[in-house]
Amino acid sequence: MAEVSASLVKELREKTGAGMMDCKRALAETSGDLEQAVDWLRKKGLSAAAKKAGRIAAEGLVGVATSGRSGAIVEVNSETDFVARNEAFQRFVAAVAKIALEKDGDLDAIQAAAFPGTGRTVADELTHMIATIGENMSFRRAGALTVSQGVVASYIHNAAGPGLGRIGVLVALESAGAKDKLDGLARNLAMHVAAAVPVAVNRDSVDQSLLDRERDILAAQARESGKPEDIIAKMVEGRLRKFYEDSVLLEQVYVIDGESKVGKAVEAAAKEIGAPVTVAGFIRFALGEGVERKQQDFAAEVASQLNK
Repeated sequence: MAEVSASLVKELREKTGAGMMDCKRALAETSGDLEQAVDWLRKKGLSAAAKKAGRIAAEGLVGVATSGRSGAIVEVNSETDFVARNEAFQRFVAAVAKIALEKDGDLDAIQAAAFPGTGRTVADELTHMIATIGENMSFRRAGALTVSQGVVASYIHNAAGPGLGRIGVLVALESAGAKDKLDGLARNLAMHVAAAVPVAVNRDSVDQSLLDRERDILAAQARESGKPEDIIAKMVEGRLRKFYEDSVLLEQVYVIDGESKVGKAVEAAAKEIGAPVTVAGFIRFALGEGVERKQQDFAAEVASQLNK
C-alpha cells in the first residue's frame, strides 16, 4: 500500500465525513488519488449500509418547513434516539424538509434531488450517513399542502430543534382574510390536531374503508344485544355519530377552549378574520407510528452482536 500524507487524509475526511482510518486506507488503496478514494469510500459506505438495512429504525425525527401558502413534512427514522439528537442528523432532516417543500412532498423526487453542498442526492447522502454514523436510517415518508389563498402553518410537539420533533403537523386554511389572524388560527388548529389525532377534516372525507370497518365493528357489537336488525341499524347510526365526534376534525371538541366544536370555532374566528375560512387539509406525522418495533432483551442483543 502507498504511503499517504496526513494532510491528504485530513482533506479526504473533510470531503467525505468518513473516519480517519477509513480515509487513510482508502488513499492507500488508491495510491493517493483523492477522487478515487472518494469512490472507494462510497462503495465501502454502500456495503456498510447494506449490513445495517435489516435493523428496525423507529426513532428519528419529523421535520416541517413552511413558506407562504405551502408547507411540507417529512419523517426520517433512525435506530436510536441518540442519533436523533446528533447535530448532523438534525441538519439532514431539516434540509430534507426544505427540499420536500420544493418538490411538493413527492418522496421519489425528494430522494433524487441534490443534497446541498455534497454532490450527492438525498438518497445517497442518507446512505453516506448510515455508513458514517453506523446506524440504519430510512427516509420513510413525506407530504405537502398548498392553498391558492390563505396560509399553511405548522406545529412541532416535543421539539428537538426548530421545525424538528417527534410529532409534526401541517394545517392549511383557505381564506382571503387577514394573514396574521389566519396564522394564529392555523397554529392553534395544528396544536389541536397534534393532541386530538383526527382522521379526516369532515365526514365526507373519511376514508371509505375505515368507515366500512367501523360499521362492521359497531354492527357486530350491536347484535350482541339480540335486538332485531332494524333496531341494530339505528344503533349503528347512533354510534357512528359518536365516531365522527371523536375522529372528524370539524366535529371534535376544540382542545384550545375545551368547549366548542372545531367547526364552530373556525366560524367564530372567520368573523374576526374578516372572510370565510375553510380548513383545506391537515397532515399529522407521529414518529414511528405503524412501525413494528423489534422486542429484544439486552442479553440477546449482546449475543447477536457477538455472533456477527
